[in-house]
Amino acid sequence: MRDFHFPGRSTVYATNGLCATSHPLAAKVAVQILESGGNAVDAAIAGAVLLGLCEPAMTGIGGDCFVLLNPPGEDRVISLNGSGRAPAGLDPARIRAAGHNVLPRRSVDCVTVPGAIDAFCRLSADWGRSGLATSLAPAIHYAEAGIPVAPRVAFDWEGGPDIFTGKARDYFLRDGKPLRAGDVFRAPGQAEVLRRVATDGRDGFYDGEVAADMVASLQALGGTHSLEDFANTACDYGEPLVGTYGGLEVLEHPPNGAGAIALLILNMLKNFDLSALDPFGVERNHIEAEAAKLAMDARNRFIADPDHASRIEHLLSQDTADRLAGLIDPRRALPMSPPGAEAVHKETVYIAVVDGDGMAVSMIYSIFDDFGSGMASDKFGVLFHNRGAGFNLTEGHPNEAGPGKRPMHTIIPGMLRKDGRILGPFGVMGGGYQPQGHARILTNMIDFGMDVQEAIDGPRVFAEGNVLHAERGLSEEVRIGLAALGHEIGVRRVPIGGAQAILIGEDGVMSAGSDPRKDGIALGY
Repeated sequence: MRDFHFPGRSTVYATNGLCATSHPLAAKVAVQILESGGNAVDAAIAGAVLLGLCEPAMTGIGGDCFVLLNPPGEDRVISLNGSGRAPAGLDPARIRAAGHNVLPRRSVDCVTVPGAIDAFCRLSADWGRSGLATSLAPAIHYAEAGIPVAPRVAFDWEGGPDIFTGKARDYFLRDGKPLRAGDVFRAPGQAEVLRRVATDGRDGFYDGEVAADMVASLQALGGTHSLEDFANTACDYGEPLVGTYGGLEVLEHPPNGAGAIALLILNMLKNFDLSALDPFGVERNHIEAEAAKLAMDARNRFIADPDHASRIEHLLSQDTADRLAGLIDPRRALPMSPPGAEAVHKETVYIAVVDGDGMAVSMIYSIFDDFGSGMASDKFGVLFHNRGAGFNLTEGHPNEAGPGKRPMHTIIPGMLRKDGRILGPFGVMGGGYQPQGHARILTNMIDFGMDVQEAIDGPRVFAEGNVLHAERGLSEEVRIGLAALGHEIGVRRVPIGGAQAILIGEDGVMSAGSDPRKDGIALGY
C-alpha cells in the first residue's frame, strides 16, 4: 500500500468497465463509449484515435498498431497485426550505394505504409458493437474544436522545430515554435480524413483523395510509394505467443513485434530468486539490465517480418534462456552489444480497456520516433511515421529492408491469463525498453507483491548504447553500486517509458494503474 504522506497515485477500482491510458481525455472518451453501450473494442478505438490528437508526438493515423483481445466470456486471445509494409519500390541496394549502413531515421525511405486505420476498421467490423462512426466521433469533434496541450505533451513537443519538414511545420508548429502547455492544438484536416473513414471505412483512407494526397506528398519528398501500396494494405489476425512466469501465462504479440523478447527476459529471470532481493537495489537492477542486454542482442538477430523471421521457437525455449542467464555475472556488467536498428528511445501510446462483459483489449499504437518522420501530407496533414527505421541494411538478414516487407517493431501489447481465466491487459511504452518494461512490471507484482499502480510507479533502468540509464527515482547509493559493477550510469532527460495495466479479480472487480510519467489516468465506472 502506498504511503499517503507522500504524493502518489492510488490503484483505481471499478466493476462495470475501465480504461487506462496516457491522456485523461482519451480515458474519459473510452469510458463514455462503454457507458453508452459500446464494448471494449469500440472504446479502445475511440481512445486510441483521440490519443493521436492528444499526443501527436507519440502516435497518429499515419502510424501502426498491434492488438491483443479476448472475446467476451472466453479465455481465447487473438492477435491483430496492424503494421504496414514498405513500398514495393523500396530498394536497399540503392540506399547502401548512397553510403548508408542504416536507413536514415528521418528520411522518406523510413516511411512504411500506415497500417493502423485498416486495423481499426477491421476490429470495429469484426468485434465492435457501436460501429466505427461512433468510435471516431469524439476524435472528429476534438480535431476541429481543439485540445489543450498537457504538460508531458508539451515536454515532448520541444524538439519539434528541428524535426519537421515542409508542410508539417505548418500543421504542428505555431509561428515556427512548438506548442506549450495550455496551447490548443487543432487538426481540421485530420478531422476530414476521419469523417471519410467513418463513412467509407478503410477506403476513405487507403483510396480516393486522402490516399492520393499521401502518395503525392511522399513522392514529392523522394519516396517510391504508390497508390497500389496503400490499396494493398491489410492487417492480419494471428495467435499470441504464450510464456509463463510465477504461475501466470504471459501472452505477447508475435513478430514482427518484439513480444518474444519479453518472454525471453522473463525466462532468463527464472534463474534468479528475485524475491530475495531489494526491488530497487543494485543486484535486482543489475540482473534485469544484463538479461535485457542479452535479449536485445537476440532481438536484433531474429525479429523481423513474420514471413522472414526465423528461430522464434529458439527464442521461446527455456533452455535458450537458461544458457543466456548463465552468462550473467552478478559481480560484473557484460560489455554492451553493438546497437542494432533502433538504438535510441522511441515514442508510442498504449491503451487498455476492459468492459462489463469481461472483454479485454490491449492496444499499442505508434508513429515510432517523436513526431514520426517529421513529414506530413500536404492537404490533410497526416503525419507519417518512420517505422522503417526498424529495418537494417545487412544484406540477407531477416530484417533487411525490402519491398513489401514489415520492419521489426518495438511495440508490444501484453495480456495475462491464469488457469484459463483472463487476468487483464497490460503494456509499456518506450521503444526498445518495452520487453524489459514488461518483465519489470510483472516481476514487481509477482516477486515483490506490488499492486498494479506500485508496479508501474517504481523506478527503472535501461541499457541503451553504452550507457545504463537510471531514473532519478533510484537512490544515489544504488547508482554508485551499479557503477561499481562496471555500468556506465546516465540519467536521461526523458523518463523511461510509460505503462498502463488492468487486472480483473475473480469477483469481477477490476483494478488499474496508469503511469505518472505521462499525463494520463485510469478511469472506470
